[in-house]
Amino acid sequence: MKGMLIAVIFGLVSCSSFKAERVDAAKSDEKALTITDEWLQKDTEQVIGEVLKQLDDHKGYRRWVSALGHQPKLFVGEVKNLTSEAYYPINDLNDEFLNALSQSGDYVLVDAASREHLLKEIKYQNDGMVDPSSAKKVGKAAAADLMIFGNVYMKPETREGKTIKQYSVNIYLTDLEKGVEVARTRAKLSKYSAQKGAGW
Repeated sequence: MKGMLIAVIFGLVSCSSFKAERVDAAKSDEKALTITDEWLQKDTEQVIGEVLKQLDDHKGYRRWVSALGHQPKLFVGEVKNLTSEAYYPINDLNDEFLNALSQSGDYVLVDAASREHLLKEIKYQNDGMVDPSSAKKVGKAAAADLMIFGNVYMKPETREGKTIKQYSVNIYLTDLEKGVEVARTRAKLSKYSAQKGAGW
């Protein structure tokens, strides 16, 4: 009975010590770095910002855009996770990349996933279920000028409880008509962690 009472008191004390607070992005990133060395939202934002800056500074890409004569239409393929981390947030990276491209206002996006949904809707509209005068036609879909794809690598090194993870986010832009590479970028990010005793 006495042991049970102690367990209940310990449980109540443990529950009462929990505290949650809402924090901004900078504070969240600071606190997360005391918990984990995994990839964080701030890491995604940082590398995508670097990719866009490299594109802005890329002389060959700027010449290609100038010769194109109109706003580039991008078919955004998949940036693949080639790290050893099964839980690397690759979908978040892809979404952040699409959002950043859209917000820049420099591109017309032709998203792979969206295109499949659009084609299904167009097929539905032309299967006799919709008034033919208002149905959209397949031939009106925008043709992309560039295809974007890429990958993420990570090289880990560990010794005596210390770890360095070196990430590389690689993006490639290919001219769909000519089949030649227009530009490539590489954004690098390293994460260092040290483990003390049984915990961080």
